[in-house]
Amino acid sequence: MTPDYLIIDFDSTFITKESLDELASHVLSQSSTDKYIVKKIQQITNDGMSGKISFYESINSRLQLMMASRDDVQVVSKNLKDHVSPSFYRNKDFINKHQRKIYFVSGGFREMLLPVLTEYGINNEHVFGNEFIYDDKDKVLGFDKNNPLADLNGKAKIIKSLSLMGEIHAIGDGYNDYQLKASGAVSKFFAFTENVYRKNVCELADKILSSFDDYIKIFDD
Repeated sequence: MTPDYLIIDFDSTFITKESLDELASHVLSQSSTDKYIVKKIQQITNDGMSGKISFYESINSRLQLMMASRDDVQVVSKNLKDHVSPSFYRNKDFINKHQRKIYFVSGGFREMLLPVLTEYGINNEHVFGNEFIYDDKDKVLGFDKNNPLADLNGKAKIIKSLSLMGEIHAIGDGYNDYQLKASGAVSKFFAFTENVYRKNVCELADKILSSFDDYIKIFDD
């Protein structure tokens, strides 16, 4: 069934990377000790996406392990343009054509999503993410804890607040993406495995997508 709306995740779905991990790699790339911290941050990411720790804990713990600045965020955001997942990249025209019914809802940071997604015709008002908090020297102090996306069920809260009507599909790789279906915020959940395969997430999906091409094949069914 052709959906009325399509919700797409960003990290490890639309792009091949986890944007916060990329920020950590950029900031902590000076010594062997920092490489250890990067690996620790990546493990925290995996634990959060698998539902082993709370989503808030996942974000907060990673930010505390790095000392990022606004300049770091801007550099990494620009670099993420080169890491769009191959199947989304080759279907740029499809995304642009259907951009009015596509929303990006991510636990990542909006400031890092926008530079990538605007090149695919996505309206700023269709992009939802967490928000950094900076000090007076443009250092990242933390993030807005009142943003619904700081919570595991935040994606569902955002979508429900939009009052979208009709058939709604969601594509993502993490447990928090599955929560969209479990909460009743979307009609169907598609597990995206082009970049990462999470067994517990795939077992809960309506269908597994090895690429965005797989979704396009059923888009008009």
